[in-house]
Amino acid sequence: MSRQISIEKARPEHLESIVSIINAGATTVRKDREFADWQDYRPAFEALREAPECDIYVALSESGEVVGTFQIHFLKGVAFKGRPRVELESVHVRANRRGAGIGRKMVEHAERLAAAANACIIQLTSNREREGSHLFYRRLGFEQSHLGYKKMLM
Repeated sequence: MSRQISIEKARPEHLESIVSIINAGATTVRKDREFADWQDYRPAFEALREAPECDIYVALSESGEVVGTFQIHFLKGVAFKGRPRVELESVHVRANRRGAGIGRKMVEHAERLAAAANACIIQLTSNREREGSHLFYRRLGFEQSHLGYKKMLM
């Protein structure tokens, strides 16, 4: 149950589990474009942890197992009188733990962080292949308001 889940900033010892979770959920666009060795992700992980405008979090079971992860980015802008926007990225729950409220708890945590930063909006993108995720986000009050585009550079 999600009651036994804690959310905290990711530490180096969480990286292998984070990589495993996000790569297990890779969509078509990411398949065969990721590294096989989780250590290859260490520089990006450290850069993310050190950047003042973003953080990476984990959801931990009461035994300390990483069961979910998300990244949060605080974006500056002029709209809304310069209040920041929050972008959620790489929201993933371990496949065998989905449906237990972990994702909801992670998003609620991100919303509290956004409110504490006086953000005007919390936004995310979700690959069109993730129909279950789309239903999840709508249940949490997110609206599909924009049409997004991406261009792969690798």
